[in-house]
Amino acid sequence: MKIFNLTEHSTTYTSNAYLVLGDWNTLEDKNTLIDVGRDPEIIHTINNAATGVGKKKIDQIIITHNHYDHAGMLAEIKSLFKPQIYAFSGSVQEADHLVADGDRLRIGDNWCEILHTPGHSTDSICIYCEQNKVLFVGDTPVIINSVHSTYAADFIHALEKLLTKEITTIYFGHGQCLRENCNARISKSLENIKVNLEEYIYQPY
Repeated sequence: MKIFNLTEHSTTYTSNAYLVLGDWNTLEDKNTLIDVGRDPEIIHTINNAATGVGKKKIDQIIITHNHYDHAGMLAEIKSLFKPQIYAFSGSVQEADHLVADGDRLRIGDNWCEILHTPGHSTDSICIYCEQNKVLFVGDTPVIINSVHSTYAADFIHALEKLLTKEITTIYFGHGQCLRENCNARISKSLENIKVNLEEYIYQPY
């Protein structure tokens, strides 16, 4: 699996947009964009990417959630490259397929799992690729340093599920990836949330 952040040097406010390819660009690999961002320069970058001889530039796009900075270029990229679009909810108008928690998709040369993580938005998903131990999180807040953050029980359950996976790299919707102590950092986030939850539940009147 090869991962490229196509908006890493963007001067426009945008999310990260990750191009995921197979190691050998075989015909069976699924050239995948995870989020598209909102910088028009991404079209030039895609056209110049080495995505494999005889292959479509983009086979599919997975949207981690429907916020504009992650999906702003979706309609234009769909029109130009004719990929299949996957998203969690019908709020992404251009989606061809709705995914559910536990679904598996081929991304590059890996099979990856969709995990519903409704913390940042109700339609937020993470994508876990077991073979490479990689997690794409969009804007899901998996790193929480404050004990004053409050999240609902379904997000706590989602973090608990993430911690059943071995994660060596986290690719965020904004900023640089994390390559050290990923499980430990998520575990600490969960601990911080539960501290606040216990204080909220058990605080005497």
